[in-house]
Amino acid sequence: MAVQQTRRALAPSQEQHTHQDSDVRQRDRHYLDLQRQRAAEDAPEERLANGLGWFSIGLGLVEILVPKGFAKLIGAKGEHTGFIRFCGLREITAGIGILTNRQPATWVWARVAGDALDLASLGVALTSEDADKGRLALATAAVVGVTLLDVLNAQQLSTPRGPHGAIAAVNTITINRAPEEVYRFWRDFQNLPRFMSHLESVQVIDEKRSHWMAKAPAGMNVEWDAQIVEDRPNQLIAWRSLEGADVDNGGFVRFDRAPGGRGTEVRVEVEYNPPGGALGAGIAKLFGEAPEQQIKGDLRRLKQVLEIGEVVHSDSSIHSGPYPAQPPTDNQR
Repeated sequence: MAVQQTRRALAPSQEQHTHQDSDVRQRDRHYLDLQRQRAAEDAPEERLANGLGWFSIGLGLVEILVPKGFAKLIGAKGEHTGFIRFCGLREITAGIGILTNRQPATWVWARVAGDALDLASLGVALTSEDADKGRLALATAAVVGVTLLDVLNAQQLSTPRGPHGAIAAVNTITINRAPEEVYRFWRDFQNLPRFMSHLESVQVIDEKRSHWMAKAPAGMNVEWDAQIVEDRPNQLIAWRSLEGADVDNGGFVRFDRAPGGRGTEVRVEVEYNPPGGALGAGIAKLFGEAPEQQIKGDLRRLKQVLEIGEVVHSDSSIHSGPYPAQPPTDNQR
């Protein structure tokens, strides 16, 4: 289902700047509230977390009740019963934490920490001369698989979501330039690939519509058509993707005059449905490809382009060939 048009109370008129800081704080609380309100029965990541919780409790009971049998099963020596019972208690605690909390991300991350301890212990056990290395190798492979599942689920649960289940990404930066200049530079969409590292190109179709192409994880590309749904000169640009998009998305960028004559506060809010759903979002975040991470870096590069005229080498080096980061002059616009 396509992301519905962003419906938030946008910035007030230019004469009401005294209320803007309060508006920003309200939106931040709004996203936290949305995260808390996700229903477990409607969210696949919540259902996965519940499954991991019951798995933890079941595994923990086995480790506590029959530690010698468990040690033999994984190919370890039988005298480590005390440590195995400790691991069982840890598993049960994590499982109960996951199942009894509306926000189980912390407890799933606790499982990740426990997985790391288990892998380290299995590594030590593999050095023992009388251990069954075949069974230990199989046990290690199983723990690696569970660890990946735990990490992905923890990432999913830690990602804020919008009211329709879309992933929400928000970031703000202050740029020492007038709102008119920042808006004008952003509104020329062909400027966007100059500071958005994952954006390959933007082709303007007409005054409202444009075609976007961006890099995705694993060397893939994604494309979509977008339409401007609101355009307030020098204040705000809001958009949504059109039907058939590889990545359904919508959001807005707002340009507020910063207090004390410090330039412009640029705030970007995006909602998107990543390819592969929640699992795709978790994988992307593992490889540093999540949009919330991209937006932070993109805004930092925008600040560099507009304030000093270029992107520093550590950022611009991700692009092949020359990287002309100078803002356009008046006769180039």
